[in-house]
Amino acid sequence: MQRATINTDVTVIGGGLSGVCAAIAAARMGRRVALVQNRPVLGGNSSSEVRVWVCSATAHGTQRYARETGIMGELFLENQFVNQEGNPYLWDLVVLEAVRREPTIDLYLNTDVHHLAMADDGTIASVTGWQMGSERELTFTSPVFLDCTGDGLIGYLAGAEYRVGRESRAEHGESLAPEIADTNVLGSTILFYTKDAGRPVPFVAPSFALDVTTTSIPERRIIRSGDNGCAYWWIEWGGELDTIHDNETIRNELWSVIYGIWDYIKNSGKFPDSDTMTLEWVGAIPGKRESRRLMGDHVLTQHDVLDQVRFDDTVAFGGWSIDIHPPSGVYAYQTGSSHTFADGIYEIPFRSLYSRNVGNLLFAGRNLSASHVAFASTRVMATCATLGEAAGTAAAMCAALGVTPRQLYERHRRDLVQTLLRQDASVLGVANDDPTDLARSARVSASSHLPSVNLAGDGDAWPLACDVGVTVPVQRRLDTLSLLVAAEQATTLTVSAFDVSKPQNFVPNALLSTVTVPVDAGSERWLDVPLHLAVDTPGYVFVVIEAAEGVTLRRSAEPLSGVLACARQLAKTSGDPNEGHNDQAVRQWNPKPFHRSPISLRTAPDERSFAPQNVVNGLVRPYGAPNLWLSERRDTDPEPWLAFAWDAPQRIRRIMITFNDDVNEDLINLHHHRTPFRVIPELVQAYELEARIDDAWLSVASVTDNRTRRRVHDVDLEGVTDLRLRVLATNGSAYAEVVEVRAYADRTA
Repeated sequence: MQRATINTDVTVIGGGLSGVCAAIAAARMGRRVALVQNRPVLGGNSSSEVRVWVCSATAHGTQRYARETGIMGELFLENQFVNQEGNPYLWDLVVLEAVRREPTIDLYLNTDVHHLAMADDGTIASVTGWQMGSERELTFTSPVFLDCTGDGLIGYLAGAEYRVGRESRAEHGESLAPEIADTNVLGSTILFYTKDAGRPVPFVAPSFALDVTTTSIPERRIIRSGDNGCAYWWIEWGGELDTIHDNETIRNELWSVIYGIWDYIKNSGKFPDSDTMTLEWVGAIPGKRESRRLMGDHVLTQHDVLDQVRFDDTVAFGGWSIDIHPPSGVYAYQTGSSHTFADGIYEIPFRSLYSRNVGNLLFAGRNLSASHVAFASTRVMATCATLGEAAGTAAAMCAALGVTPRQLYERHRRDLVQTLLRQDASVLGVANDDPTDLARSARVSASSHLPSVNLAGDGDAWPLACDVGVTVPVQRRLDTLSLLVAAEQATTLTVSAFDVSKPQNFVPNALLSTVTVPVDAGSERWLDVPLHLAVDTPGYVFVVIEAAEGVTLRRSAEPLSGVLACARQLAKTSGDPNEGHNDQAVRQWNPKPFHRSPISLRTAPDERSFAPQNVVNGLVRPYGAPNLWLSERRDTDPEPWLAFAWDAPQRIRRIMITFNDDVNEDLINLHHHRTPFRVIPELVQAYELEARIDDAWLSVASVTDNRTRRRVHDVDLEGVTDLRLRVLATNGSAYAEVVEVRAYADRTA
């Protein structure tokens, strides 16, 4: 046996998405990082070993403009390009390659940490693990440690305060909590894949297979022969046990359920189309939903989630529903899950990412400091990944500054949040106020900008059988909304305008105005709806077009960034009884029928919702406004450009550009949902950066194959009076679209 000690700036234990993003974030901050994972692959529950798809704050498109940016966003975009079919093994490679690209990350796979040493001051001195297969005992030391194990193992070994189970309703005043506290948690799941063999394939059930006909499963759960993988998320059990120490028992029971369900599909005679199907893969590792939750200086609660509380140390956001499952899992008689949504995405504070009693311990993932109820939303993997990026960034800052995480909050939380913003992390509603960003002091201009919403009527017809909602950005006034309308007979159309309750919400709140206009019988024509609406504060207006028999609207064949349409539905979101009812606003207003094809409309008067100055307003995602520059259509402005001018010559060493990758587009890593394109169409594909020095334009950078949201160009320029970004091509958008440009006099930004 060999022994070795690894000394780094930051040690990350756990190689799920939270640990991966934590390690990458710390490495990009210039720190040496040890990433320790007890499995042979990275990705945790998302890996090919477990194959849970990466759910995000988008909640499969329920929440608007909610996809994560930063490192998780990079992983989504890369996977979309190299793995559009959602192969779980290729997803493993996407995650592994992201880690291997960082030269200061030392990766230790197959290394199971089992021992921890404490220093005299109550901080963690080292952790020790056994690397299977190589017979090496490895001890890791660093000034700061991150527990990304999911189970909170490092915190547990260090004596960190933690909770298991459900708090009582009275403890945090949570209406979704049980009356009496208990140790019940969300159960674990094992998934399986099937394939069509093209010939009859018999199935002989193993001796331990469950006879599902003796249970409520066929009655209470949907079983289909063509489903596999994530469609069987409800094969869940163990919520009434100890999901850590009873893990083997839980795995065995889940296997019996899986093979019992497959026996039922193959041999009950109720699924004749399963004759040629066979099992391709059955998981061997339970995908845990919940175990220990480590306690920080703030415990996130139901109120923080549903009231969308603002925090001065906001470092990430969530948007998945409070998704509570019955403790008995697959054997429960009630539905497999219940969903309670906030009206939009919500903030998560840094104080929920470090231990309240172990001084140098941060954590991220499903061991977040949260109540059981709040955790039911934050637990999804893309949210966990953003927590990892925030914790990894904080750990790097702690190591560099020689402070504890609590001291970082007390003394440097503004710097932490601004650092996360600078690296395009998933931070909500905070503007860039970096005084060293030269772009903020420049005069910004452009070849053109889209003056108002103008969506052509080149899509298919939409019968107005239900209310239709559309959100449009308004800076000052919305005098007229024009719709492309046809009517079988003379009638009236009622249109109402509402505000939205918070800048990140896209559902109607308070009524602003209502107008009823006559509609003549006949073929399509533009109908002007005089809203005469003035707003005190720029923001989104939610317009409702009420259902009208015999009236059709027209959809646009292409989307427009900053404009969303949705259909009101009062029934269930699907026929699946496990999904529950859409009794919340974000579920009543369903955007999926209008995905990338909104209602054709025009707005007047012209405004500046898409003006070039937006690229320096500090906000990098829709929040009260689109917060981006849109040129006019490229058939009108074929060579769009964006320019920055300074009164005095500048030294520029780094230029950061954030392009629009449509964070409303729901991206999934596995087979659950695939988009028809490999690259987000709104992304700029080809561009050129130019600088003016001594009245002469100099080419600084030329890119022809961009498919990422954020590009960083290190340059060495002196005496720059003007900077210009020329957009040469997009990946499909009819407009040039840029979210932010930053410029710095040094490369430490």
